[in-house]
Amino acid sequence: MSTRQEIVGGFYARVSEDKRLTGRRAGQLEYRTTMEYIHRFAGKDSKVLEIGAGTGRYSIALAREGMDVTAVELFDCNLSVLKENGKGIANLHALQGDGTNLKMLEAASFDVTLCFGPMYHLYEAADVHKAIDEAIRVTKPGGVILFAFLSVYGIMFANYLYGNWNDGITENFTEDYKVKHFKEQLFTGYDIVEFEELFTAKPVEKITVTGVDGQLEALEEHGELAMSDEDFDSFAKWYLSVCEKRELLGDTNHLLYICRKK
Repeated sequence: MSTRQEIVGGFYARVSEDKRLTGRRAGQLEYRTTMEYIHRFAGKDSKVLEIGAGTGRYSIALAREGMDVTAVELFDCNLSVLKENGKGIANLHALQGDGTNLKMLEAASFDVTLCFGPMYHLYEAADVHKAIDEAIRVTKPGGVILFAFLSVYGIMFANYLYGNWNDGITENFTEDYKVKHFKEQLFTGYDIVEFEELFTAKPVEKITVTGVDGQLEALEEHGELAMSDEDFDSFAKWYLSVCEKRELLGDTNHLLYICRKK
């Protein structure tokens, strides 16, 4: 049977992760909203870690702003692009590693930690908690951690309203509609409360939970979204004012759980 690493690695070898945050409006909104939240906690002198850095869209941008950035990425296909795009940036340090084991990084080393990839692809509870614990371990007391995760409802709206609804139910829910997680899902989604409960016994205090791309992925996935640059700019500013509203969180695909280490 294929391992988690083989399944996820095979996916990233087939797709262009480097263009995901720039090509469509959903990705552009995700990037813009996420950067806004990063800048609320990270400044020019911050030491930042990004776990699951992909091709480095966030890490490279933050390093160019002057932050000292360490980017950890598991898969060769993404890491090679990250290193190529980050050539010549002395304050960007690219490493290969798995978010469930960051043994190469010292405890309490970073002001801000971005765990932006692992929670999409971890399905066993033990691995989920290892990734959370490792992100907390390497963050300084008083430092802020941003965990990216997916809404199972956002996944359903974006991918399973086009003649394949029953497939989505089978892949994401048990017979009594409890959310399920298994490695063949590739991307695993959470109920918002379910994800928050992962942190109940952790040495962190919750700051907020926010969406970062609204319903745009669902609207773009199977249709053309007509939005001029002017309209998109206006929409992005409006979305930033409502993205933490509890009643909207389930509809967004990508979210951030933001907390502070005690």
